[in-house]
Amino acid sequence: MKIAFLDRDGTLIYEPPDTKQVDSLDRLRILPGVIDGLKKLKQDGYELVLVSNQNGIGTPQFPLENFKIPQEKFLSILKDEGIEFLKVFICPHLQSDNCACRKPKTGMVDDFLKNNSIDSEKSFFIGDRLTDMECAQNMGISGFKMETNSAFPRIGIMERVTNETDVFTAINLDGSGKFQIDTGLNFLNHVLEQFSKHSLIDVILKVKGDLKIDEHHTVEDTALTLGTALSKALGERKGIRRYGFLLPMDDTLVEVALDLGGRPYFVFNGDFKREKVGDLPTEMVEHFFRSLSDTLKANIHIRVRYSRNEHHKIEGMFKAFAKAMRMACDYDPRLGNNLPSTKGIL
Repeated sequence: MKIAFLDRDGTLIYEPPDTKQVDSLDRLRILPGVIDGLKKLKQDGYELVLVSNQNGIGTPQFPLENFKIPQEKFLSILKDEGIEFLKVFICPHLQSDNCACRKPKTGMVDDFLKNNSIDSEKSFFIGDRLTDMECAQNMGISGFKMETNSAFPRIGIMERVTNETDVFTAINLDGSGKFQIDTGLNFLNHVLEQFSKHSLIDVILKVKGDLKIDEHHTVEDTALTLGTALSKALGERKGIRRYGFLLPMDDTLVEVALDLGGRPYFVFNGDFKREKVGDLPTEMVEHFFRSLSDTLKANIHIRVRYSRNEHHKIEGMFKAFAKAMRMACDYDPRLGNNLPSTKGIL
Protein backbone atom coordinates (compact mmCIF):
# COMPACT_ATOMS: atom_id res chain seq x y z
CA MET A 1 0.00 0.00 0.00
CA LYS A 2 1.31 3.42 -1.00
CA ILE A 3 0.57 6.18 1.50
CA ALA A 4 0.84 9.95 1.27
CA PHE A 5 1.01 11.14 4.88
CA LEU A 6 -0.09 14.76 5.16
CA ASP A 7 0.25 17.51 7.71
CA ARG A 8 -2.79 19.78 8.03
CA ASP A 9 -2.19 23.37 9.19
CA GLY A 10 0.13 25.29 6.88
CA THR A 11 0.11 22.40 4.40
CA LEU A 12 -3.53 21.79 3.49
CA ILE A 13 -5.23 24.71 5.21
CA TYR A 14 -4.07 28.19 6.14
CA GLU A 15 -2.41 28.38 9.55
CA PRO A 16 -3.18 31.71 11.27
CA PRO A 17 0.18 33.20 12.26
CA ASP A 18 -1.22 34.73 15.46
CA THR A 19 -2.78 31.73 17.24
CA LYS A 20 -1.52 28.85 15.04
CA GLN A 21 -5.02 27.40 15.49
CA VAL A 22 -7.98 27.02 13.14
CA ASP A 23 -10.64 27.32 15.82
CA SER A 24 -13.64 28.66 13.90
CA LEU A 25 -15.22 28.37 10.47
CA ASP A 26 -14.19 31.89 9.49
CA ARG A 27 -10.56 30.84 9.90
CA LEU A 28 -10.86 27.83 7.59
CA ARG A 29 -9.11 28.43 4.25
CA ILE A 30 -7.98 25.59 2.02
CA LEU A 31 -4.64 26.45 0.42
CA PRO A 32 -4.20 26.80 -3.37
CA GLY A 33 -3.61 23.59 -5.26
CA VAL A 34 -4.63 21.30 -2.41
CA ILE A 35 -7.76 19.79 -3.95
CA ASP A 36 -6.15 19.18 -7.35
CA GLY A 37 -2.97 17.90 -5.69
CA LEU A 38 -4.82 15.41 -3.49
CA LYS A 39 -6.88 14.24 -6.47
CA LYS A 40 -3.68 13.56 -8.40
CA LEU A 41 -2.27 11.53 -5.50
CA LYS A 42 -5.45 9.45 -5.41
CA GLN A 43 -5.29 8.93 -9.17
CA ASP A 44 -1.71 7.69 -8.75
CA GLY A 45 -2.92 5.00 -6.36
CA TYR A 46 -2.11 6.65 -3.05
CA GLU A 47 -4.11 6.39 0.14
CA LEU A 48 -4.18 9.64 2.12
CA VAL A 49 -3.44 9.75 5.85
CA LEU A 50 -3.69 12.97 7.86
CA VAL A 51 -1.19 13.37 10.72
CA SER A 52 -1.46 16.62 12.68
CA ASN A 53 -0.31 18.18 15.94
CA GLN A 54 -3.08 20.31 17.48
CA ASN A 55 -1.90 22.18 20.56
CA GLY A 56 -4.10 21.67 23.59
CA ILE A 57 -7.38 20.39 22.17
CA GLY A 58 -9.83 20.10 25.06
CA THR A 59 -8.20 22.86 27.11
CA PRO A 60 -9.95 26.18 27.87
CA GLN A 61 -7.69 27.82 25.29
CA PHE A 62 -8.80 25.36 22.57
CA PRO A 63 -12.15 23.69 23.37
CA LEU A 64 -12.85 20.45 21.53
CA GLU A 65 -15.88 21.93 19.75
CA ASN A 66 -13.74 24.75 18.36
CA PHE A 67 -11.55 22.13 16.69
CA LYS A 68 -14.33 19.82 15.53
CA ILE A 69 -16.47 22.36 13.67
CA PRO A 70 -13.83 23.56 11.14
CA GLN A 71 -12.29 20.08 10.95
CA GLU A 72 -15.61 18.46 9.99
CA LYS A 73 -16.27 21.21 7.46
CA PHE A 74 -12.82 20.69 5.96
CA LEU A 75 -13.39 16.94 5.62
CA SER A 76 -16.84 17.57 4.13
CA ILE A 77 -15.45 19.91 1.46
CA LEU A 78 -12.86 17.31 0.47
CA LYS A 79 -15.45 14.52 0.43
CA ASP A 80 -17.61 16.54 -1.97
CA GLU A 81 -14.55 16.57 -4.26
CA GLY A 82 -14.15 12.79 -3.98
CA ILE A 83 -11.26 13.01 -1.53
CA GLU A 84 -11.29 11.04 1.73
CA PHE A 85 -8.57 10.17 4.20
CA LEU A 86 -7.94 6.53 4.97
CA LYS A 87 -7.05 7.56 8.52
CA VAL A 88 -6.94 10.81 10.51
CA PHE A 89 -4.46 11.03 13.37
CA ILE A 90 -4.53 14.03 15.71
CA CYS A 91 -2.20 14.67 18.64
CA PRO A 92 -4.10 16.96 21.08
CA HIS A 93 -1.19 17.56 23.45
CA LEU A 94 1.04 20.53 24.14
CA GLN A 95 4.75 20.25 23.51
CA SER A 96 5.35 20.57 27.25
CA ASP A 97 3.29 17.40 27.83
CA ASN A 98 6.16 15.37 26.33
CA CYS A 99 3.72 12.81 24.93
CA ALA A 100 4.68 9.84 22.76
CA CYS A 101 2.51 10.86 19.83
CA ARG A 102 3.47 14.45 18.97
CA LYS A 103 5.46 14.80 15.76
CA PRO A 104 8.34 14.21 15.15
CA LYS A 105 7.62 11.17 17.33
CA THR A 106 5.66 8.44 15.60
CA GLY A 107 3.27 7.36 18.37
CA MET A 108 0.21 8.44 16.37
CA VAL A 109 0.98 6.06 13.51
CA ASP A 110 2.97 3.24 15.10
CA ASP A 111 0.05 0.80 15.26
CA PHE A 112 -1.08 1.76 11.75
CA LEU A 113 2.40 1.10 10.35
CA LYS A 114 2.64 -2.19 12.23
CA ASN A 115 -0.77 -3.49 11.16
CA ASN A 116 -0.64 -2.48 7.48
CA SER A 117 1.66 -3.42 4.64
CA ILE A 118 3.15 -0.02 3.75
CA ASP A 119 5.42 0.38 0.74
CA SER A 120 8.06 2.50 2.46
CA GLU A 121 10.05 3.09 -0.75
CA LYS A 122 7.06 4.70 -2.48
CA SER A 123 5.31 6.35 0.49
CA PHE A 124 6.15 9.86 1.66
CA PHE A 125 5.19 12.66 4.02
CA ILE A 126 4.19 16.16 2.87
CA GLY A 127 4.48 18.92 5.45
CA ASP A 128 5.66 22.45 6.10
CA ARG A 129 7.84 21.93 9.17
CA LEU A 130 11.13 20.26 9.97
CA THR A 131 9.24 18.15 12.52
CA ASP A 132 7.24 16.69 9.61
CA MET A 133 10.45 15.76 7.80
CA GLU A 134 11.92 14.33 11.00
CA CYS A 135 8.74 12.32 11.52
CA ALA A 136 9.04 10.97 7.97
CA GLN A 137 12.63 9.93 8.69
CA ASN A 138 11.54 8.25 11.92
CA MET A 139 8.85 6.38 9.95
CA GLY A 140 11.41 5.22 7.39
CA ILE A 141 9.87 7.10 4.45
CA SER A 142 10.74 10.14 2.34
CA GLY A 143 9.54 13.66 2.99
CA PHE A 144 8.56 16.58 0.75
CA LYS A 145 8.77 19.92 2.54
CA MET A 146 6.84 23.01 1.46
CA GLU A 147 6.69 26.59 2.68
CA THR A 148 4.05 27.27 5.33
CA ASN A 149 0.78 28.55 3.82
CA SER A 150 2.11 28.37 0.25
CA ALA A 151 0.51 26.56 -2.67
CA PHE A 152 0.43 22.78 -2.39
CA PRO A 153 3.63 21.39 -3.92
CA ARG A 154 3.60 20.26 -7.53
CA ILE A 155 4.29 16.53 -7.19
CA GLY A 156 4.60 14.09 -10.06
CA ILE A 157 4.70 10.31 -9.67
CA MET A 158 5.37 7.71 -12.32
CA GLU A 159 5.99 3.97 -12.31
CA ARG A 160 7.18 2.10 -15.39
CA VAL A 161 7.36 -1.68 -15.25
CA THR A 162 8.45 -3.71 -18.27
CA ASN A 163 10.22 -7.00 -18.85
CA GLU A 164 13.44 -4.98 -18.91
CA THR A 165 13.11 -2.46 -16.08
CA ASP A 166 11.14 -1.51 -12.98
CA VAL A 167 11.32 2.25 -12.43
CA PHE A 168 9.65 4.40 -9.77
CA THR A 169 10.04 8.14 -9.53
CA ALA A 170 8.39 10.81 -7.40
CA ILE A 171 9.40 14.44 -7.85
CA ASN A 172 8.51 17.71 -6.16
CA LEU A 173 8.99 20.71 -8.44
CA ASP A 174 8.76 23.04 -5.44
CA GLY A 175 11.37 21.29 -3.34
CA SER A 176 14.84 22.11 -2.05
CA GLY A 177 16.98 19.74 -4.10
CA LYS A 178 16.83 16.66 -1.88
CA PHE A 179 17.27 13.31 -3.56
CA GLN A 180 17.18 9.56 -3.10
CA ILE A 181 18.47 8.11 -6.33
CA ASP A 182 19.51 4.55 -7.15
CA THR A 183 19.59 3.61 -10.83
CA GLY A 184 22.16 0.84 -10.54
CA LEU A 185 24.63 3.03 -12.47
CA ASN A 186 26.90 5.07 -10.24
CA PHE A 187 27.70 7.84 -12.71
CA LEU A 188 24.05 8.21 -13.73
CA ASN A 189 23.22 8.51 -10.02
CA HIS A 190 25.87 11.24 -9.74
CA VAL A 191 24.59 13.42 -12.57
CA LEU A 192 20.94 12.98 -11.58
CA GLU A 193 21.86 14.04 -8.04
CA GLN A 194 23.44 17.13 -9.62
CA PHE A 195 20.20 17.73 -11.53
CA SER A 196 18.16 17.57 -8.32
CA LYS A 197 20.53 19.76 -6.32
CA HIS A 198 20.82 22.53 -8.91
CA SER A 199 17.19 22.57 -10.03
CA LEU A 200 15.89 22.44 -6.41
CA ILE A 201 13.57 19.66 -7.58
CA ASP A 202 13.26 16.88 -4.99
CA VAL A 203 13.77 13.50 -6.68
CA ILE A 204 13.03 9.99 -5.47
CA LEU A 205 14.18 7.55 -8.15
CA LYS A 206 14.49 3.78 -7.78
CA VAL A 207 15.47 1.65 -10.76
CA LYS A 208 15.89 -2.09 -11.20
CA GLY A 209 17.15 -2.77 -14.69
CA ASP A 210 18.58 -5.60 -16.77
CA LEU A 211 22.17 -4.39 -16.40
CA LYS A 212 23.32 -7.95 -16.97
CA ILE A 213 22.48 -7.28 -20.65
CA ASP A 214 23.75 -3.69 -20.87
CA GLU A 215 22.95 -0.16 -19.73
CA HIS A 216 20.59 0.88 -22.55
CA HIS A 217 17.20 -0.08 -21.12
CA THR A 218 18.02 1.30 -17.66
CA VAL A 219 19.12 4.71 -18.96
CA GLU A 220 16.28 4.99 -21.47
CA ASP A 221 13.50 3.99 -19.07
CA THR A 222 14.92 6.19 -16.31
CA ALA A 223 14.67 9.17 -18.69
CA LEU A 224 11.19 8.24 -19.92
CA THR A 225 9.86 7.84 -16.37
CA LEU A 226 11.52 11.00 -15.05
CA GLY A 227 10.20 13.00 -18.00
CA THR A 228 6.66 11.74 -17.43
CA ALA A 229 6.81 12.54 -13.70
CA LEU A 230 8.04 16.07 -14.46
CA SER A 231 5.29 16.54 -17.02
CA LYS A 232 2.63 15.33 -14.58
CA ALA A 233 3.92 17.70 -11.92
CA LEU A 234 3.70 20.62 -14.34
CA GLY A 235 0.03 19.83 -14.96
CA GLU A 236 -1.57 22.38 -17.29
CA ARG A 237 1.64 24.47 -17.08
CA LYS A 238 -0.27 27.58 -16.13
CA GLY A 239 1.68 30.47 -14.65
CA ILE A 240 5.15 29.08 -15.37
CA ARG A 241 7.96 31.05 -17.01
CA ARG A 242 8.16 28.26 -19.63
CA TYR A 243 11.66 29.00 -20.97
CA GLY A 244 15.07 28.39 -19.45
CA PHE A 245 18.49 29.07 -20.73
CA LEU A 246 24.39 28.15 -19.96
CA LEU A 247 26.63 26.82 -17.50
CA PRO A 248 30.42 26.97 -17.27
CA MET A 249 32.21 24.16 -15.46
CA ASP A 250 35.96 24.66 -15.35
CA ASP A 251 37.20 23.84 -18.86
CA THR A 252 33.68 23.21 -20.16
CA LEU A 253 30.91 25.48 -21.40
CA VAL A 254 27.48 23.93 -22.03
CA GLU A 255 24.38 25.69 -23.33
CA VAL A 256 20.94 24.25 -22.67
CA ALA A 257 17.90 25.99 -24.14
CA LEU A 258 14.57 24.70 -22.85
CA ASP A 259 10.94 25.28 -23.76
CA LEU A 260 8.23 23.57 -21.68
CA GLY A 261 5.74 24.32 -24.42
CA GLY A 262 4.15 20.89 -24.63
CA ARG A 263 5.89 19.71 -27.82
CA PRO A 264 8.87 17.34 -27.79
CA TYR A 265 11.87 18.30 -29.91
CA PHE A 266 15.52 17.57 -29.25
CA VAL A 267 18.78 18.92 -30.69
CA PHE A 268 22.18 17.72 -29.46
CA ASN A 269 25.52 19.21 -30.48
CA GLY A 270 28.35 17.45 -28.70
CA ASP A 271 30.66 14.48 -29.04
CA PHE A 272 32.65 12.25 -26.75
CA LYS A 273 36.20 10.94 -26.85
CA ARG A 274 35.67 8.13 -24.37
CA GLU A 275 33.37 5.12 -24.56
CA LYS A 276 32.41 5.39 -20.90
CA VAL A 277 32.62 7.78 -17.98
CA GLY A 278 32.55 5.62 -14.90
CA ASP A 279 29.95 2.96 -15.62
CA LEU A 280 27.84 5.12 -17.97
CA PRO A 281 28.29 4.67 -21.75
CA THR A 282 28.71 8.14 -23.24
CA GLU A 283 26.49 7.25 -26.21
CA MET A 284 23.58 6.99 -23.76
CA VAL A 285 23.81 10.64 -22.68
CA GLU A 286 22.24 11.95 -25.88
CA HIS A 287 19.68 9.14 -25.76
CA PHE A 288 18.79 10.03 -22.15
CA PHE A 289 17.94 13.61 -23.01
CA ARG A 290 16.12 12.62 -26.20
CA SER A 291 13.91 10.21 -24.24
CA LEU A 292 13.37 12.83 -21.54
CA SER A 293 12.31 15.36 -24.17
CA ASP A 294 9.70 12.93 -25.50
CA THR A 295 7.87 12.35 -22.21
CA LEU A 296 8.45 15.81 -20.73
CA LYS A 297 6.96 17.23 -23.94
CA ALA A 298 9.68 19.83 -24.13
CA ASN A 299 12.09 21.38 -26.60
CA ILE A 300 15.59 20.63 -25.30
CA HIS A 301 18.61 21.97 -27.20
CA ILE A 302 22.05 21.05 -25.83
CA ARG A 303 25.26 22.49 -27.20
CA VAL A 304 28.76 21.88 -25.87
CA ARG A 305 30.70 25.01 -26.75
CA TYR A 306 34.04 23.55 -25.66
CA SER A 307 35.45 21.04 -23.20
CA ARG A 308 38.63 19.11 -22.37
CA ASN A 309 37.12 16.71 -19.86
CA GLU A 310 34.39 14.15 -20.54
CA HIS A 311 33.28 14.00 -16.91
CA HIS A 312 32.85 17.77 -16.80
CA LYS A 313 31.10 17.71 -20.17
CA ILE A 314 28.36 15.33 -19.02
CA GLU A 315 28.03 16.88 -15.60
CA GLY A 316 27.83 20.31 -17.22
CA MET A 317 24.91 19.12 -19.37
CA PHE A 318 22.93 17.88 -16.38
CA LYS A 319 23.69 20.98 -14.31
CA ALA A 320 22.80 23.31 -17.18
CA PHE A 321 19.58 21.39 -17.75
CA ALA A 322 18.86 21.65 -14.01
CA LYS A 323 19.24 25.44 -14.01
CA ALA A 324 17.13 25.73 -17.15
CA MET A 325 14.39 23.63 -15.51
CA ARG A 326 14.53 25.75 -12.35
CA MET A 327 14.05 28.87 -14.44
CA ALA A 328 11.31 27.44 -16.65
CA CYS A 329 9.26 25.78 -13.86
CA ASP A 330 9.17 28.80 -11.59
CA TYR A 331 5.94 30.76 -11.40
CA ASP A 332 5.87 34.20 -12.98
CA PRO A 333 3.91 36.48 -10.60
CA ARG A 334 3.03 38.85 -13.44
CA LEU A 335 1.58 36.00 -15.49
CA GLY A 336 -0.76 34.84 -12.73
CA ASN A 337 -2.67 31.64 -13.47
CA ASN A 338 -2.52 32.14 -17.23
CA LEU A 339 -0.80 30.06 -19.88
CA PRO A 340 2.49 31.42 -21.26
CA SER A 341 1.16 31.07 -24.80
CA THR A 342 -1.18 32.79 -27.25
CA LYS A 343 -2.53 29.37 -28.31
CA GLY A 344 -4.66 28.94 -25.21
CA ILE A 345 -3.19 25.49 -24.52
CA LEU A 346 0.22 23.90 -24.00
